Amino acid sequence: MHFEDLPTTPRSEELVDKAFSRAARAGRAKQGKEAQESMLQTAANILSDNLQNVVTTWPDFDDVDAFYYEFADATLSDTDVGGVDALRQDLSSVMSAGRQAENIKEEYQGRIRTADTETARKLRKQAFARLADVTEGVADELLTIGEARDALHTLPDIRADEPAIVVAGYPNVGKSSFVNRLTNADNETAAYPYTTTRLNVGHLEREHVRYQLVDTPGLLDRPAEERNAIESQAVSALTHLADAVLVLLDASEECGYPLERQLDLLSELEAAFDVPVLSVCNKSDRSRDVEADHYMSVETGENVDGVLEAAVEAIGYEPELPFEE
Repeated sequence: MHFEDLPTTPRSEELVDKAFSRAARAGRAKQGKEAQESMLQTAANILSDNLQNVVTTWPDFDDVDAFYYEFADATLSDTDVGGVDALRQDLSSVMSAGRQAENIKEEYQGRIRTADTETARKLRKQAFARLADVTEGVADELLTIGEARDALHTLPDIRADEPAIVVAGYPNVGKSSFVNRLTNADNETAAYPYTTTRLNVGHLEREHVRYQLVDTPGLLDRPAEERNAIESQAVSALTHLADAVLVLLDASEECGYPLERQLDLLSELEAAFDVPVLSVCNKSDRSRDVEADHYMSVETGENVDGVLEAAVEAIGYEPELPFEE
């Protein structure tokens, strides 16, 4: 599921202008009642198709991965959209408007066919007025859907079907340096549209399997009680994504945070994630004064690859192979 593929959402006035201008061209190609019927059919089809297409380009949120659902909900809750449930109501209203446009076409087509030319023209104008009212009636919903699309369109390329290693720990313990050292310089680092939150995503391959390294500044770098509701929901989403968590510790305390607080965060994350959580003492060239699963120094390169291999082994990802007879 990639929200970046969502097309832009048209405004109601754009749809009405498009429908009626195309209808005028269609009407000029014919005479009498046929012209009126052709205009009605063209305008109604354009409106019903475009309104319903707005909805069908979105995924069914009942079927999307839990990670995407929760992150989308957290993202939209921080905007005027108000969350996934509110978006679904707006999408439902637009779909209903598209169906109403179809019903108006069917109602007036039969009446136009049995009317004289002048009456047919009046009926077509009535139908146009109703079509415009229906479309303008969901103007606010279209604007909100467009805002939702723009918010989700900027999310980085995180794939729920690929193994993910989430990197956590207090600020300045070396998380970003670790991710950058292991992934290519041009790998994606993108921001989620929160006030304080970014997710930096790097990619690497091991034995033909692509792994995602996810650095979480603004989320997994402080205790739960310091997160707001939206950030807490984003952490909940990460629990669905993560296949392993690396919690970096700085025993030298040069990061500016006491080791005791760092260990408290480690304990909290061990309880929050139902996947392997590995403690890693970074800056081991300066201090190893903490009991950890692994020791490394991103600065000198000591055991950086070893820590990655430990995470890969902890995940134990087995790619699906084609069935062989």
